[in-house]
Amino acid sequence: MARATPETVARIEPTLLEQPPVALADLSTAIAGASAGLGARLHPRTAANLADLVRITNTYYSNLIEGHNTRPRDIQRALDGDLDQEEGRRNLQLEAAAHVRVQAEIDRMAAAGTLPEPASREFICWLHREFYRDAPEAHLRIRTQDRAFLMQPGAWRSRPEHDNQVGRHIPPASIRVADFMQRFEERYRLEPLGVAARIIAIPAAHHRLNYIHPFSDGNGRVSRLMSHAMAAKAGIGAHGLWSISRGLSRGLADGLAGRQEYKRMMDHADTPRQGDLDGRGNLSQRALIEFSQWFLQVCLDQITFMTGLFELDALERRLHVLVDRHEQLKPEAARLLDEALVRGEFERGAAQRITGLPERTTRRLLGDVVAQGLLGSSTPKGPLSLRFPENALETLFPRLFGDA
Repeated sequence: MARATPETVARIEPTLLEQPPVALADLSTAIAGASAGLGARLHPRTAANLADLVRITNTYYSNLIEGHNTRPRDIQRALDGDLDQEEGRRNLQLEAAAHVRVQAEIDRMAAAGTLPEPASREFICWLHREFYRDAPEAHLRIRTQDRAFLMQPGAWRSRPEHDNQVGRHIPPASIRVADFMQRFEERYRLEPLGVAARIIAIPAAHHRLNYIHPFSDGNGRVSRLMSHAMAAKAGIGAHGLWSISRGLSRGLADGLAGRQEYKRMMDHADTPRQGDLDGRGNLSQRALIEFSQWFLQVCLDQITFMTGLFELDALERRLHVLVDRHEQLKPEAARLLDEALVRGEFERGAAQRITGLPERTTRRLLGDVVAQGLLGSSTPKGPLSLRFPENALETLFPRLFGDA
């Protein structure tokens, strides 16, 4: 395999856009404003339960990018420990559950204020190690035309047999990955950057991590999880209520054209420098700007979409539609769902007051709503909060899983 030159760490320059165009600055401002409004009227408990749903969304679309169609119900089954008997489907379920688990930990750290620098070498290795922690050997075995080896989770490519090619792109030699990742961390630390610069750094870091291709496998998933963490660290994560993977998978155009945009734009950002007016790095500054503008527009598009989906009044209306269409639920079930939506949760003993029905009828109604998965609690007798079962998603959140 012919190695690309030069193999100095300057190969990934430009990294940060020192003087970003006005269009990128405007996009960063719009993203900051839109993310601040996403879910602002929701009760924190309802928002947290919706974030659980978004993690499944993120996993579903991240898998689609990798060519794996793991349906939302299969992901939920994996989270519940209900794994398919067929080995291939079971392995994909395990992979999906790992994605949800790692993203949940990112969100937990972000909420607690303990999220480390997402572009740090330590954090990126942690992402890879945690994602593959319980992976079957089949997902760790790397095969090429003339060799096979077992990938070590959380370890860079480091030996000549780890050298690879991704489409037309030949990443840096394995023996240089550690040096490239040191430069990567130096350039993409968010701490010294201002608010706008942090947001603008996210797409550049996303591409450059994939360009380095530091692991033998799993780089795409790690880069998307890193971007999710960078968004949280930059203050635009909206408590986990929007998904970058959904946007990258769908793009900005409709249909097949949109689904091909991510790969095309990533390839475009690989473009070498095009003459003296195209920056001073090894790679094209113009291409990085165009990729960053596309990436941030995708982010804004997803935040806007989720804002409409999770808007309090609209969600209340769709809950009522769900009850109206449901053959096993009385109309008064909508009152229980309204209570959970507005107050976040309620004690089971309050159900009769909420519905205004006789005690026995209320008990039966509450049991029906819980059995349908629309209300749930963390303990058998604990307070009830909204849940979003797979069979209700199309009514409650139209087009959230548009490809499922």
